[in-house]
Amino acid sequence: MFASDPPTRPTVAYFCMEFGLDARFTIYSGGLGILAGDHMKSASDLRLPVVGIGLLWDHGYVDQRLDEHGRPVDRYLATDRDGLEQVTLPHGGVEVTVRGETVPLIAWRVRRYLSGELYLLEPARHEHRWITARLYGGGSDDRLAQEIVLGVGGVRLLAAMHRSIDVYHWNEGHAVFAGLELLRANRFGGGELSERLARLRPHCVFTTHTPVAAGNEVHDLPTMRRTSADLGFTDAELAAIGGDPFSMTVAGLRMARLANAVAALHGETARAMWKGVEGAAPIISITNGVHVPTWQDPRIRAALAPGKGESERATGLWAAHRTMRAELAALVHARTGVALDREKLIIGFARRAAGYKRADLILGDEDRLAALLEHAQIVYSGKAHPRDTTGKALVTRLAEATRRWPGKVVFLESYDMTLGAALTRGCDIWLNNPRRPLEASGTSGMKAAMNGVPNVSILDGWWPEGCEHGVTGWKIGDPEPGDDAVDEAHVAAVDVRDRGRLYDVLMKEVLPTFHDRAAWVRVMQASIAMSQWRFSSDRMLEEYFARVYRS
Repeated sequence: MFASDPPTRPTVAYFCMEFGLDARFTIYSGGLGILAGDHMKSASDLRLPVVGIGLLWDHGYVDQRLDEHGRPVDRYLATDRDGLEQVTLPHGGVEVTVRGETVPLIAWRVRRYLSGELYLLEPARHEHRWITARLYGGGSDDRLAQEIVLGVGGVRLLAAMHRSIDVYHWNEGHAVFAGLELLRANRFGGGELSERLARLRPHCVFTTHTPVAAGNEVHDLPTMRRTSADLGFTDAELAAIGGDPFSMTVAGLRMARLANAVAALHGETARAMWKGVEGAAPIISITNGVHVPTWQDPRIRAALAPGKGESERATGLWAAHRTMRAELAALVHARTGVALDREKLIIGFARRAAGYKRADLILGDEDRLAALLEHAQIVYSGKAHPRDTTGKALVTRLAEATRRWPGKVVFLESYDMTLGAALTRGCDIWLNNPRRPLEASGTSGMKAAMNGVPNVSILDGWWPEGCEHGVTGWKIGDPEPGDDAVDEAHVAAVDVRDRGRLYDVLMKEVLPTFHDRAAWVRVMQASIAMSQWRFSSDRMLEEYFARVYRS
């Protein structure tokens, strides 16, 4: 255990645009933020020297509900600032430059949700608060301004606090301006750009999160110069770091000594995506994990406590699941008026509404769906990015399905951490059917697994590492060559194929096992045993310290 060997542990500055710590603290949007929150929680639990750097948003990510026509309507709630303590900084404080104007910053330490160090930056003056008005709000100028505050402001905050940092960890491309600031300030020595880069790299690591093109941010150089995101570098220097236009992912790869993907399969995908980037750091895989105390219900741990006999453990596990199932049913009834059938299989599907995740895949064959819904019910939740018209159309289709199949298909609005926890504990199976290989990791399935809710999933993201078909859960077929082709006809054919495979595994394997209580509890137990350490954020942090931060 790394916690037993303090002299060799480097101090890590962990930069991320969002942190999901609690549903009440709405400075997160989804998977990236939840991962960052779990990262910091495990660092606190294990007493590992990780200093988190983020932004304090006036309004967090969108709270999304449906209008009378089933269309998503966005609203933004003010951030709850309870549990924040302003950091006292030396005279002069910390400031950055945005659009040629000096922007003084203030920093807050989060005291409420974890014992470790997490600092959040925001502009000190009201006229600059447009920068942090909304998480992921605004256009390209807003995004660059936010990333200046995060990366440049974060590095300057640490310097003002006289913190000695061994490793700068950029969690996704949003934070790579930290590297530009370290280069600009000659933090590791001066000289030509190539010389400074060579001295910078040993101190920086980078996590890439998505193989989806839209998730890899790019900015044109004139916009960077106009917004002061260039930090005084010439166009040629910026192009040497991030390309022209400037890719945040490419910059992260070139300024780091090591990069990591977030699952083994994602590592293969990322290496193929970025193999043409000259000077890029090698990409390894550190599979994501989730914070067990946050996401595994304590009743599950109590049911499986050491010292109990096998029969007692099985009985206790099923009783705990029945209780959580009833709690989910009560929540569904309170929110929608739908009374779930306590004896039918509850299929859960809840995540960001993005086209590649194919939330509506199961809805595409009405005859087979009708047969399935004689034995099962589907509970959906999720929300689309405010500017994602495709994602919003998908949410509308899910809402239409609830009217087409009343009482059998349910959609829960206003998806957040609390609802995510209820679903990953109270459903019977967790459905995941992305278009492979576009799911980088998919941590909701880990949360379900460690609550005894088996996954039924495409072999994408983390699931190839956790799936033992029919034992820990079920796969939806095997991948085939060319599955990642993007032409419309091929995509449609893969959807039809995967839909058929999904119905086959549900009707022929999952439902028969569900109606054999002893067999089902064995799958639940295997799911928990497979997941609660191997896919925990404690394991993830220890692996980062062993393979990334220490190398």
